[in-house]
Amino acid sequence: MSEEMLRYDRMVEAAKRGVVRQALREVLNRGGQLPGEHHFYVTFRTDAEGVDIPDYLRAKYPTEMTIVLQYQFYDLTVENDKFAVTLSFGGVLRRLVVPYITIITFADPSVNFVLQFQPDDMPDLLVDEEEMEEEGTDTVAATDEPDDDAPKPTGTVVALDAFRKK
Repeated sequence: MSEEMLRYDRMVEAAKRGVVRQALREVLNRGGQLPGEHHFYVTFRTDAEGVDIPDYLRAKYPTEMTIVLQYQFYDLTVENDKFAVTLSFGGVLRRLVVPYITIITFADPSVNFVLQFQPDDMPDLLVDEEEMEEEGTDTVAATDEPDDDAPKPTGTVVALDAFRKK
């Protein structure tokens, strides 16, 4: 029997990063415009692999940086593992490439929505929905035959009826 555990913490982080990706895709689907009063604050690690920002911004923000996507952002592209956007810094347009795995915080203050992320060293956990659709889902059939190698249940089933108020 393997001692490896399912890493739910990593699965949740990947799912939250998928929310960011989907929110950005929704913006693309609306012609690059945020609906209503929506606007995004994205804080990301500037010192992480895959981040592509101008050197002077990296010098000014050596570990992390927050960008705002609201009115003046251009050429938003959304890929499976990163997004890119052009923003104005001091009146000069600059292209930024931000892998989702480097995001620390994603917020939409207009609806009081915030996601905070834990550092993740496994970028491959960010599942591509299109790949999942193409591959289909694996199904495992349940059988009545016991598996001698399967772990035996050790827990106790407790009926909740005993705790309900009558």
